[in-house]
Amino acid sequence: MQEKITITLPQNIRSALDVVLTQEGKSANDLISQAIAEYLFFRELRLLQERLTAKAQLRGIFSEEEVFDQVS
Repeated sequence: MQEKITITLPQNIRSALDVVLTQEGKSANDLISQAIAEYLFFRELRLLQERLTAKAQLRGIFSEEEVFDQVS
């Protein structure tokens, strides 16, 4: 199911969006939907990384190298 929302963009963002839409041959709806989906994905990834970093630090693991050493 799709729901309609309305957004207001500053003129400079709207102008940049129009350029990208022309270059990529996409609709504003498709591009904005994709951008929001990507934002939500990377937000969840960042939150997961923050939670796992805190847990690792409690176990005395402070670097990616130490993580690699633990799993190797």
